[in-house]
Amino acid sequence: MNCVGFVGLGIMGGPMAANLIRAGYTVTGFDLVEESVKRFTEAGGQAAASVADAVAGADVVITMLPDSPHVEEVALGPDGVLENAKPGTLYIDMSTVRPDTSRRVAEAAPARGVRALDAPVSGGEKGAIDGTLSIMVGGEAADFEAARQVLEVLGTTIVHVGPAGAGQTVKAANQLVVGGVYALVSEAIVLLESSGVDARKGMDVLAGGLAGSRILDLKRETMINREFKPGFRIDLHHKDMGIAVAAAREAGVALPMTGLVAQLIAAARAQGHGSLDHSALLKVIERMNR
Repeated sequence: MNCVGFVGLGIMGGPMAANLIRAGYTVTGFDLVEESVKRFTEAGGQAAASVADAVAGADVVITMLPDSPHVEEVALGPDGVLENAKPGTLYIDMSTVRPDTSRRVAEAAPARGVRALDAPVSGGEKGAIDGTLSIMVGGEAADFEAARQVLEVLGTTIVHVGPAGAGQTVKAANQLVVGGVYALVSEAIVLLESSGVDARKGMDVLAGGLAGSRILDLKRETMINREFKPGFRIDLHHKDMGIAVAAAREAGVALPMTGLVAQLIAAARAQGHGSLDHSALLKVIERMNR
């Protein structure tokens, strides 16, 4: 399985495709953004003229797309993955989408002789660049084992979490936790600064104790400096919180903190911060306290 078709070469997909190239895979990629394709070819990838072109002849197809409608179009559309993949192809969708979208793709794939997995990731742009992503995989166990070698190039924590759609449910849980931590880190910074405490020193102490987290390790400095260059945009986290809220509704469970965090992220988007990193949730908390 040395030939990979990769659709979606943006902030996450671009570095992931580059890691596969460095690992010795022949990668043919497609993206609508010319600059993303340029970076991909400079890394040694082969540019495709279309999704169909990227998929044709590939042993493994990976998609990394913004939302459920994009995956539905690329996977299920007339010029998409299932229509153009050769029988036996392993299709790994690493986008974050609704669980029902992943289940629909998995149900359609066997008729085309394609094996489908949903394998969303966590770890952000840095994890994509470093090849240290956490990957939560839904689908058949045998297909997961077939995909393991490819996934190990992209991540370090790779877990088969259940049948089709289960990967997306775990990702929804991940995103509600991440959003909640960002909200509380934002409140901690506002509290420290408003109390006349050196926020940098205070957050250093928090990072070394029980309040420590990956977010504090990676983001406390940039949040204190109000540097919100996007690794993962507010717009996308807003979409993900919608998935989490819908998953809770489908499961029939009450997740009150999830609802609150979803509203805070929606407020950030409404205030014009959608293109900023999701750590810009700090701006919403600051605005509440003016």
